[in-house]
Amino acid sequence: MEFQRENPSKRKVEERLHDYQEIEVTLSNAAAQKQAARCMSCGVPFCHSGCPLGNIIPEFNDAVYEQNWEYAYELLISTNNFPEFTGRICPAPCESSCVLAINKPAVTIEAIERYIIETAFDKGLVKPNLPKFRTDKKVAIIGSGPAGLAAAMQLNKAGHTVTVFERADAIGGLLRYGIPDFKLDKKLIDRRLEVMAAEGITFKTNANIGGNIRAKTLLEDFDAIVLCGGSTVPRDLPIPGRDLKGVHFAMEFLSQQNKRVSGKEVKIDHTANVYQNGDIFATGKNVVVIGGGDTGSDCVGTSNRQQAKSVTQIELMPKPPRDTNEATPWPNWPMILRTSTSHEEGCERNWAIQTKEFIGDENGNLKALKIVEVELKTDNGRMSFLEKADTEQIIPCELALLAMGFLHPQAEGMLKDLEVELDERGNVKAPHYQTTNPKVFTAGDMRRGQSLVVWAISEGREAAREVDTYLMGYSELEAKAVSMLNAQKYAFV
Repeated sequence: MEFQRENPSKRKVEERLHDYQEIEVTLSNAAAQKQAARCMSCGVPFCHSGCPLGNIIPEFNDAVYEQNWEYAYELLISTNNFPEFTGRICPAPCESSCVLAINKPAVTIEAIERYIIETAFDKGLVKPNLPKFRTDKKVAIIGSGPAGLAAAMQLNKAGHTVTVFERADAIGGLLRYGIPDFKLDKKLIDRRLEVMAAEGITFKTNANIGGNIRAKTLLEDFDAIVLCGGSTVPRDLPIPGRDLKGVHFAMEFLSQQNKRVSGKEVKIDHTANVYQNGDIFATGKNVVVIGGGDTGSDCVGTSNRQQAKSVTQIELMPKPPRDTNEATPWPNWPMILRTSTSHEEGCERNWAIQTKEFIGDENGNLKALKIVEVELKTDNGRMSFLEKADTEQIIPCELALLAMGFLHPQAEGMLKDLEVELDERGNVKAPHYQTTNPKVFTAGDMRRGQSLVVWAISEGREAAREVDTYLMGYSELEAKAVSMLNAQKYAFV
């Protein structure tokens, strides 16, 4: 009641457009304490259910207010393995569920979470947590995104010997080569990996399971395998001109730039680990990003930093409402108009637009897009899009980036070799994290489909508990349901 919500400050647009350093600034101690004071410790904290991890939010807010950093860190890390990641790139569904958000701006939970973990690192509270004993069990984690890293931490905590395999040349999955540096500094990943390595976890890069490493070799060498390779097959746009030079998937564009920022060579090759379409630059080009989600926004920010001539983002769905949406009332995640830091830097945004054709020049290079306005129709729950008459137009475009999400994991190679079943959507079939091969488990986007970083971490933790139970007959790793009960327990301490 005494304080208003204050978001973390951001670096000025004219400054940040010339580098790839993080945009948002961590809260000051005084600001963090004031923002934590806005938490009401409400009788029924809906933020617990809004967060897929079941973070103990009112209690760590109170600890920040009391400046009890060791307790705040203990509460935060008990449910979330990587608050330094979620405190930067999570869309914060917990804030949408905040009880204060019923009639006021929500508590700045994400920013407080970031402040807690950065303070914990600064004060030396983050230390390698070695298991009390080692079992004789070995577990292979395939994929080093947030799901794989969370599963690795939990299984190592249980005493198993864990090896993480990553087909790229560096650990981190989309954290490393998908999220731009201006949203997540890669030094934060390296800082966490140092702690995990000190805890006894082994990392192997350039390890393409089903490629340069036989999948069945892992079945022979390990007691259990956890598949955390993500949803890697992007949604394509099979329209005329798709094969023109200048039409690319968003992730190829983003990962190339992340490599450049890290000082690594962008290899042009045809192996599983590198790129096939040459260097992709937005410099001096009219860029059109097709897809209105976070990945599309990242393309906008990267294109602006590469000094594109113009940047346009188009979305097939109609423009969402600006403030509230009756279809998604509190405490649901609201489907409303959101403006990212990349949009603030310069971008023309258009909704209810369908791309009909990629138009090329005589040399096979993209030069324009044919687009049309559409109207969404719903019939018994089924959506269709009808073109509006006399709205077709051609817009200049030398670089089109397809940012329309991902369909499912790659079936050929590893999944086929391991002989695991897929569900009707093409994801790995594993209702309770265990696949049709009893020795193989899965978590994250590979199991549930493309989702949020908090869901990936939650999936990794839950899968680890199932693996531990499979190996030992029981598990002392905390389940999410137990975390929620502990949240209530902390509330009455």
